[in-house]
Amino acid sequence: MKNKKGENEMGINIDAIKAKLANLKSQTDKQDNLWKPKPGKTQIRMVPYRFNQENPFIELYFHYDLGGKNYLSPKTFGRPDPILELAEKLKMSGDKEEFKLARKLEPKMRTYVPIIVRGELDANGELKPGTGNNAVKFWGFGKTVYQDIMSYIADADYGDISDVETGRDIVVEFKTAEETGRNFPETKIRPKPNKSVLTDDSDELAKMITTQKNIAELYKEYSYDELKDILTKWLNDDDDDESESDESANTSSQKSTNSSQESPTKVAESTVVTDKSEIKSQFDDLFNESK
Repeated sequence: MKNKKGENEMGINIDAIKAKLANLKSQTDKQDNLWKPKPGKTQIRMVPYRFNQENPFIELYFHYDLGGKNYLSPKTFGRPDPILELAEKLKMSGDKEEFKLARKLEPKMRTYVPIIVRGELDANGELKPGTGNNAVKFWGFGKTVYQDIMSYIADADYGDISDVETGRDIVVEFKTAEETGRNFPETKIRPKPNKSVLTDDSDELAKMITTQKNIAELYKEYSYDELKDILTKWLNDDDDDESESDESANTSSQKSTNSSQESPTKVAESTVVTDKSEIKSQFDDLFNESK
């Protein structure tokens, strides 16, 4: 029997358990619907996005490593973002350290496309048996891979490589930081030379489209006030974890190279102002906290 606090007689907060369960389900759902390349070569195929079949590229903006967590920015949907507003104010202050913090606070774009995984490739470029997975997942990457894919599509010799009838599979080659001898991994892409149909099975094709998730459902959209509270807590927490986020992103400037596991906070300035008193003042001035 519950008391007024929603606890049973043994002191367990059932509402908290339900909230935790919902969070775990959300995390599992996200993991099941996202794909990251493994070391080696994998053959994939872009598929039409159910919610915008004219454009498979989905651009999302994230605030990375804010108090050790990542948050989807309302900028993604063209809505006001209090964290971005503070970042823009800091950039106008003329202070070098505040500018660095502003670069950290600004949301970073990450692009996703729906794909199916054909399978891992062996040394001869042939599909390894039993490695294929035709369930539609979302592959997220940074600016360089995004530019590379679009460059191939813009090239008349390739055209729309995502076309279900005349498109092309893509070979994704991923190398770890240890393999590259650098501080970040590397991803290269190469469309297959021959055109091919996505699938000969019309029922399978229909299933690939109709069973897709709306990627926006995989990431919580926080309200303006919720993000403002998160920002307030971060500003008031001097012991927050400033370590790099695990969310992967692209930073390489070389063509066809993408450090797809590197934190986007490394793309911008990751140096954080340790004395937040002036930042709090900027925050109070921007949001009229004293009123």
